[in-house]
Amino acid sequence: MVVKSRETAEKAPLERIFGSSGWLARHHPGFEYRPGQLEMAEAVESSIENGQHLMVEAGTGTGKTLAYLVPLIRSGQRVVISTGTKNLQEQLFYKDIPFIRKLFPKLRATLMKGRQNYLCRQKLYDIERQPVLNGLEEVDLYSRLREWESQTETGDRAEVDGLRDSSELWSRVDARRESCTGQKCPQFERCFITWMHQRAAESDLIIVNHHLFFADLALKQSDYASLLPDYSAVVFDEAHEIEDVATQYFGLKVSNYQMEELARDTEATLKVKALEGGEVLSAVRELRRRSELFFELFPAGDGRTNFDNRESFLEVHRGTHSALVNALIRLETELLGVKDRPEEINNLARRAVEIRQALEVVMESRDRTLVYWWERRGRGVFIEASPIDVSPILRERLFGQVRTVILTSATLAVGGTFDFLKRRLGLETAREKVLESHFDFARQAILYTPLHLPDPRSTDFASRAAGEIVNLLKATEGRAFVLFTSYQQMRAVYERVRRRLRYPMMMQGSAPRNALLEKFRSTPHAVLFATSSFWQGVDVQGQQLSAVIVDRLPFAVPTDPVVAARIRQINEEGGNAFVEYQIPEAVIALKQGFGRLIRSETDRGVLGILDHRIVKMHYGKIFFDSLPPYRRAGRLEEVSDFMQECL
Repeated sequence: MVVKSRETAEKAPLERIFGSSGWLARHHPGFEYRPGQLEMAEAVESSIENGQHLMVEAGTGTGKTLAYLVPLIRSGQRVVISTGTKNLQEQLFYKDIPFIRKLFPKLRATLMKGRQNYLCRQKLYDIERQPVLNGLEEVDLYSRLREWESQTETGDRAEVDGLRDSSELWSRVDARRESCTGQKCPQFERCFITWMHQRAAESDLIIVNHHLFFADLALKQSDYASLLPDYSAVVFDEAHEIEDVATQYFGLKVSNYQMEELARDTEATLKVKALEGGEVLSAVRELRRRSELFFELFPAGDGRTNFDNRESFLEVHRGTHSALVNALIRLETELLGVKDRPEEINNLARRAVEIRQALEVVMESRDRTLVYWWERRGRGVFIEASPIDVSPILRERLFGQVRTVILTSATLAVGGTFDFLKRRLGLETAREKVLESHFDFARQAILYTPLHLPDPRSTDFASRAAGEIVNLLKATEGRAFVLFTSYQQMRAVYERVRRRLRYPMMMQGSAPRNALLEKFRSTPHAVLFATSSFWQGVDVQGQQLSAVIVDRLPFAVPTDPVVAARIRQINEEGGNAFVEYQIPEAVIALKQGFGRLIRSETDRGVLGILDHRIVKMHYGKIFFDSLPPYRRAGRLEEVSDFMQECL
């Protein structure tokens, strides 16, 4: 069966595209017919036609990207595709879309990222008129940006070689909303954000990431124009992440960074616009001083700290808090008092109001649907109010508004059902499909679960686990990820293992994440010790990764303020939070972690879980029922024998 033209590609049965002798088989390098891919494509097409929501767990190797792309394009509707990361977003846009255009040559697709990823021409030109550059490095970067600006069609910072994430200059010339004057800007017609909006409005597919999608969804409820044009359907790839991302964007946050950015932008605007601003600058100095005194009250700590004691905190520190509020009010007043003020000054005054209002909420709100917490990260202090349960918000604003929402990931189901995520996301009715991976897991991987180690919560677990990890790494000749649920445990085990083995060892935190991954990929027999950020979204194919070892079942830290609030809410409503929330969360996390190992039909290796609770506790069955059918082993000799077969 052959697809001969665009017309037949849009009308032909999907089997003519995905079947064993279909279009993909003839045009996709290394294509292998996978019944699950065809089944998923048919489910997506049916859901779009009938206006239904759909949940699909599609194991690694299913070919889920093409399985949703083809029916989306055939629908003729405008569809948003949201991915877990910018890297996945770019892979979809630069790799998958060009390939599928061979079948649908008139396909129009747009890549959209957050505004801070794009250059603001007006800010760049302002610097040229009133230079505010610090040092030769910034002067050189400015020259490169100026040349690039005259050539780029997108203004996307990803096009600029060697631009550091932490670039101070970029933060002064990016197109973030807070400093945008919109249609009043002289560069509005040439604005990269304007151009991006225009491309999106003319596109069939709009490719975003979860952070941009939920930032936009939250924005739709405010007075600001949304980023995305209207759409009929949305696909969430890596959909297991969306509860956490939505929690970020439907809450409120105040930080010392916001105060400093407001102060810095005010100074820069006065300089660039050559405005008289003696009283404004005095207000800026006052804001800096009051901000420093207020945020110094939050001591260094480990992770997020519950802020239920806000009332007693304010009883002691009311004066310091009020002084910061008054400093924001004064800055707003002085800004609005600037004669013949340009729109940039109005924007700064609006920001002062927004920060003050957010500060009032995070410090004084009694809304019991929110959990209040703070955290120190480096030099930053962040005070936040997060929704305990995002399901009512998503039920109303997403599932109740969009005709078709498709959720897909390799890790959506727990114990074979979608009940957990449907409950957490507020998705009441949806079609459901679990598609098995076509990998032969029983042949390709062995799951090692030792029973002789102590409870992971015991004091001698780190030393005993280190010894077990040494033995496993000898069997696999290194080539492993060793994943932990806490930095403290990771560091303790790393030091013990490093002294006993000669394999190249690296630990998260010693270099940027991408640099560590590249070093791991290029270093024979390397071992990487890491925590949560390496549990998902990492792809290392072949023998270079032959083992994934997990120190304990990845239960969320119960003292984390958001986790604790969710546990408390479920229990207060008569539920069992351990069964309904903590176990399912851990199951999905473990599936993600183990999913790093088998990424192709030729990958083989060892999965190790050093937590005997997966075998000894009654809830261990839920974990095993949710994992692929790996071969099981309880003795190191079995692991060594298996690795001898592989090597």
